[in-house]
Amino acid sequence: MFLFRSGGDRVTVDEAHRCTHGTDAPAVLLDVREQDEWDAGHAPGALHAPLSRLVADGAVPAAAQGRPLVVICRSGNRSQQAAKLLAARGAEAVDVKGGMQAWATAGHPVVEERGNNGSIT
Repeated sequence: MFLFRSGGDRVTVDEAHRCTHGTDAPAVLLDVREQDEWDAGHAPGALHAPLSRLVADGAVPAAAQGRPLVVICRSGNRSQQAAKLLAARGAEAVDVKGGMQAWATAGHPVVEERGNNGSIT
């Protein structure tokens, strides 16, 4: 049984937050931005796998393997590409409409590596 409808779907930031946060979250938030963007600020608990690495046949982090993926980037363009790529590889993946910009605008937390308030670059 799939958490999301058929491949290619998009979710809102609120839907993404609901299904990826908490101790028994059914899905993983996968951030596909590049390292400098991730370092500046990301969602707490997200895992990092830059699109450039995924395109080069890089695997998703071990903690994300075999789990539904909610894919996020800065604005939603790269995450759409990544979700399609991951779905073609057999993963259950959706992307977040509006990306991290919409995430921050909706008031969801953004942190940098040390856990301090982060920013979206």
